[in-house]
Amino acid sequence: MLRFTTAGESHGPGLVSVLEGMVAGLPLVAEDVNRELARRQQGYGRGRRMQIERDEIEFVSGVRAGQTIGSPIAMLIRNRDWKNWQDIMDPAPREGDPDPRRRAVTRVRPGHADLTGLLKYDRDDARDVLERASARETTARVAAAAICRRFLMDFGVRIGSHVVHLGGIDARRPDPMPDDINAAADGSQVRMLDAQAEASVIACIDEAKAAGNTLGGICEVVADGLPAGLGSHVSWDRKLDGRLGAALMSIPAVKGVEIGLGFETSRRLGSEVHDEIVPAPGNPRMGNVRRKTNRAGGTEGGMTTGEPLVVRVAMKPISTLMRPLGTVDVATGEEARATAERSDVTAVPAMGVIAEAMVAFVLAQAWLEKFGGDSLDETRRNVNGYLARIDERIHG
Repeated sequence: MLRFTTAGESHGPGLVSVLEGMVAGLPLVAEDVNRELARRQQGYGRGRRMQIERDEIEFVSGVRAGQTIGSPIAMLIRNRDWKNWQDIMDPAPREGDPDPRRRAVTRVRPGHADLTGLLKYDRDDARDVLERASARETTARVAAAAICRRFLMDFGVRIGSHVVHLGGIDARRPDPMPDDINAAADGSQVRMLDAQAEASVIACIDEAKAAGNTLGGICEVVADGLPAGLGSHVSWDRKLDGRLGAALMSIPAVKGVEIGLGFETSRRLGSEVHDEIVPAPGNPRMGNVRRKTNRAGGTEGGMTTGEPLVVRVAMKPISTLMRPLGTVDVATGEEARATAERSDVTAVPAMGVIAEAMVAFVLAQAWLEKFGGDSLDETRRNVNGYLARIDERIHG
């Protein structure tokens, strides 16, 4: 079973990412991971933290001489900002210190984990909650998923994303889409494929920043090169679309996920929703057929169809406002203005990169469930055998 776990606080010494279950023999260097970490830090509207950090990983285990060796892959990402927070985040007790918990947070922020986490874990200081609830944790997710992406690339699977909506402004989706979505989107300050919309969005971000406000938006993730048959229809927890939904909804501030036409399918006739199937000789990934359209977004019955997987992810505005909303100070019980620490105006462009990461992880996990293998070569043999068999099924 491919799985990952992360550890670390936003302003602690660093973050730890551990990926377990990856095959041996996968070529892997630190730059494969660092490239994705750098992409996560981009985007117009980000705060000063992105200027402080230059995220890079150190392999602690699982990689030798440029290849994975089959054991858990542990990575350390040091926080450069730690030097400014050592006194505040020191894990040692402070006996006799009149102020053992510096920069305590008691004016909890609406929309954040502060209040509920404080009540759940019986804390007096919401910093014990917000440090882990921070989206900084997604750095470690992107690190683990970068290895999954590298694995999928070996089989011709490409994953990209672009922003389709930000701050009330829709971006036009180009037709046809670029062959390399990320190469095109990463050239935009807001990761949009529509230059006219990009200019409007940048102005909108500037206005929100001046007003001390924040903005949300929607990104689209596209995965191409998948074979038919990842996931399963037989049990609820094996359905790939359900697993994608859970993984993407776990990203901080994400409030909605849809695949293909998504909610729009509820407003259309069946003839306007389902994808007709036609012969397509020489296309073994799909069993030598194809869909005339891709309204389903690449899944049917909880399984991939072989068409591009298309997922959209909606992110709410960030909870930390520079002109804070009203709240209650949990130390006094009195009304107050919420705590305001440095924050982004929007993180939607970065959320697209994080969404790519979660999609890459779920797909790699489903890939290894389907094809197995303890080494890259073994998995490749299994994939080739499967593709040969589904090729025979239609044209045997």
